[in-house]
Amino acid sequence: MHELLTTDDMYEADQLAIKGGIAGIELMENAGRAIAEHIVKNYDRGQVAVLCGPGNNGGDGFVVARLLEQQGWPVTLFLLGAPSALKGDAAAMAQLWVGSVEQLDENSGAGADLIVDAIFGAGLGRAIEGELASLINKINGSKVPVIGVDVPSGVDGSSGGVRGVAFRAERSVTFCRKKPGHVLMPGRAHCGKVAVVDIGISNEIIAGLKVKQFENTLELWHPHFPRLTLQSHKYSRGATVVVCGPAAMTGAARLAARGALRAGSGVVTVASPPSAVMVNACQLTAIMVKKFKDAAALNGLLNEDERIGAVVIGPGAGRGNTTRNNVRAVLDAGVSTVLDADALTSFEQCPQALFAAIAENCERDVVMTPHQGEFEHLFTDIANLPGCRLEQARQAAKSSGAIIVYKGVDSVIAAPDGRAAINTNAPPTLATAGSGDVLAGIIAGLMAQTMPAFYAACAGVWLHGQVATLFGPGLIAEDIPELLPKVLRELD
Repeated sequence: MHELLTTDDMYEADQLAIKGGIAGIELMENAGRAIAEHIVKNYDRGQVAVLCGPGNNGGDGFVVARLLEQQGWPVTLFLLGAPSALKGDAAAMAQLWVGSVEQLDENSGAGADLIVDAIFGAGLGRAIEGELASLINKINGSKVPVIGVDVPSGVDGSSGGVRGVAFRAERSVTFCRKKPGHVLMPGRAHCGKVAVVDIGISNEIIAGLKVKQFENTLELWHPHFPRLTLQSHKYSRGATVVVCGPAAMTGAARLAARGALRAGSGVVTVASPPSAVMVNACQLTAIMVKKFKDAAALNGLLNEDERIGAVVIGPGAGRGNTTRNNVRAVLDAGVSTVLDADALTSFEQCPQALFAAIAENCERDVVMTPHQGEFEHLFTDIANLPGCRLEQARQAAKSSGAIIVYKGVDSVIAAPDGRAAINTNAPPTLATAGSGDVLAGIIAGLMAQTMPAFYAACAGVWLHGQVATLFGPGLIAEDIPELLPKVLRELD
């Protein structure tokens, strides 16, 4: 159930179901019935205003109105346009409605206890303006709960973008699978609590679509998660190296190292320039410290131990030529790598040089973890193109050859082959200094245990969010590694 269906995917699924013997009108009846049942289950009986549009979303609304009225709910139905203009299944459902049909205007729904938004749904292709925009703004300003049919009108189901204005629904009821617009901002903020209901489209049909975007749920990556055996030892659990920067900037590297250790990496080392060795040695116990003096020495340190499974570079590394050289040394060593923070900003003026270095070492996986500002500087052309974060992350992964973790409340994890996952469990408390350093370490720690890089990135982002949710207010970066074991226990 973690697939996310674009509007095109959903249209294809509908058509395949119809070709398989389920009539379109049956799918519409099933959708309306599921919404009506959801309303009856979650709300007290009261005056309902059903706002219908001219397409199939409106047809769903006619079904909802009919079924609620049959159960004794007082219903008023409003239609955008004339009933005679309805076509196909929507027209057929309108004929089954025995009540009056009111014209939809900016005052529709006044006095209702509950509003069902069945105006446009996921496939809206233009901005909402004029009288309809006034209606939406008026309802949003009231305290009347709104149920969105599929997605709230005004939200683009494929991108999460808001076209002009959009309803702010208390709940949305969608069909078969969630859509990207349910989980990408700003659409996610308009959808409220999302319920996914079965309307008769089989899992086999969804599997045949070969969908490449997913909600980042436990089920997506858990089959690939590292597992211990009786024969496990510290090196079989993976060795991780975190590259540190100058003495004044060592804290970030230690946070990343702690994240890797708590994620299960059996051996973690902080590689330190001479000025940082004593600072790190005084702060670390289970984590080792090794010295390197320059990029060549760093490359040698990584090559001398074939057991090293992953490297993190960037947290507290410092911006500039030294970090650029160290990044090249790490990539040249042919070890799976997480590039974060200064490892990204140091290439802002020459991103193609970084992408070329990644391409030269394509036998190893590279994960890049930019937040929005870093993304915009490193992928300027992509960030300036129209499109949602999902498509921007995909393009960045393809152009760089790296797995991209585009961080935010709706973090997107994208691979060069087009696979992408959208995360939904990250609370705003993660907006604290150092939390991204810990995330980089968690991902590297999982990669060191030979977890495939895309799934390691998905798992790391999910675990990061789950820890923060569990901890609650007051979270600081140091708390994240220490609470990680509790979340890991719950996985088992």
